[in-house]
Amino acid sequence: MIIDISKNTVESTALAPPPEWLYSFVPRRGLSNGHLQTLVGNYLPRPAFRVASQAETVEVDPSDGSRILCHCSWQPEAVRAARLTVVLVHGLEGSSESQYIQGLAARTWDAGCNVIRMNMRNCGDTDHLTPTLYHSGLSGDVGAVVEHFTKTYNLRQVALIGYSMGGNLVLKLAGEWGNRAPLCAVAAVCPAVDLAAGSDALHEPVNRGYEWHFLRGLKRRYRRKAAFHPEIYDTRGLGSIRSVRQFDDKIVARHCGFRNADDYYFRAASARVVDRIAVPTLILHALDDPFIRLLPETRAAILANPNVTLVETRHGGHCAYLCGKRGNEIHWAEATVTRYLLHVSGARSGS
Repeated sequence: MIIDISKNTVESTALAPPPEWLYSFVPRRGLSNGHLQTLVGNYLPRPAFRVASQAETVEVDPSDGSRILCHCSWQPEAVRAARLTVVLVHGLEGSSESQYIQGLAARTWDAGCNVIRMNMRNCGDTDHLTPTLYHSGLSGDVGAVVEHFTKTYNLRQVALIGYSMGGNLVLKLAGEWGNRAPLCAVAAVCPAVDLAAGSDALHEPVNRGYEWHFLRGLKRRYRRKAAFHPEIYDTRGLGSIRSVRQFDDKIVARHCGFRNADDYYFRAASARVVDRIAVPTLILHALDDPFIRLLPETRAAILANPNVTLVETRHGGHCAYLCGKRGNEIHWAEATVTRYLLHVSGARSGS
């Protein structure tokens, strides 16, 4: 199902009326430009998530001992297993401390959920935990986190939330897992579903500022990785890389088992498996997102899957969605995702 709110009013192309969890998105006054939304949304502070968190490393690859760091906030033990557990997955060059992750953590915690803020490999100052790089195809890492904590706490319902690159990871895992328990729902905000199209969009002249921002972070991280493992990684030639596609071609593909960037983008993209998603899934996509592209064939696959709801807005930028409400309610996507997951998880549990 596609729900089009690109005219700032909720309109469903399905026969049923718009769902109760969805409110219209009206951008904050002066922020109807996608670039402004993206930039302001990136720097606008949120209240700190001050709930006590338990740091735990989870092994995601026994073959090389790779581990990732999760920050977990658990509801009281008597109700923990029965409560919805949300796993939050950040975007490219983000971490469990990213502001949007903090905002989602606060909302879902206040709604009674267990919260797991997951760092991708090397993110959140965890370069020492793995000899590998991180990339957009490591959906198995998200699955390992779900399996670890499900076994530890006998969790009954787990939902995944991903932003941008993290959105691709959670959608990819959902397609690979199908209806596998305890996964009960997924939400993705501006997911990088079509990786090649997004990478090429980043290289457009109007988006070069974003590309340089990401590229600087990726190069900095690669240099740190080389300092930990000089026997594996060589920084010679790194300075000549001028695009994310070149980085993926010369660094990611070389060290992560892909033939080249095109092979990486194809094999890592969740676009290949969205037709196999078998749990309730929400995708939020802003039509003015500067560099996320949704190809026609991917859109068709999404619309053909009855388990996936695609909500499109005319405005919103990349992972920003700053609306006209006051205070912390300005963050429309975080509020919408939380309402959606509580709605569908409650429906599946019969509550």
